[in-house]
Amino acid sequence: MSVFENVKKALEGRKYVVKEFATAEEAGKYLDSQIDGAVVGIGGSATVLASGAYDLLAKHNEVHWHWKNEDQNAERKASALADVYLTSVQALAETGEMVSIDGTGNRVAGMLYGHKKVYYLVGTNKLVPTLQDALVRAREVGGPARAKQLNRKTPCVVDGKCHDCRSPERICNGMNIMLMPMGGMPAEVLLIDQELGI
Repeated sequence: MSVFENVKKALEGRKYVVKEFATAEEAGKYLDSQIDGAVVGIGGSATVLASGAYDLLAKHNEVHWHWKNEDQNAERKASALADVYLTSVQALAETGEMVSIDGTGNRVAGMLYGHKKVYYLVGTNKLVPTLQDALVRAREVGGPARAKQLNRKTPCVVDGKCHDCRSPERICNGMNIMLMPMGGMPAEVLLIDQELGI
């Protein structure tokens, strides 16, 4: 039995196309086979980075990613107008809901509107039993870990717990729960049997 068996059924019931991969690299090669001659935007994601999709896709697509360009704001804006958007989430409930927290807003905005297709890349460490667990994981694991990674001066960096702080360096300014693909914007979830991202 696959670790993803239950969540795959739940996601398909929510009208997502779902694919399973053993490694991030396999997911990256799949994306490379699916996307050609397109404008591609990428939201901040260590999982997408691990897939190698940026380098593969940049050979035959116009790819925008603020992690790969000094003019981060220009890349975020270009990503918002892309045909295809690649991203990940902080948590995926086995019941099919995906939860994301964002500081700037470009990544959660990319999930909601403006693309011909969205791809979500999700590793096993993001999988939790329920929506409530997903909300907790996003705030208590994903947020503090990313703030620490960015060397932010926030209370969560000190003790690894969300304080719903008012720090000017806070990175958790908006939360998004994807229940189903947005109308007119098909979405595919790539489930990867590795621990990826935070």
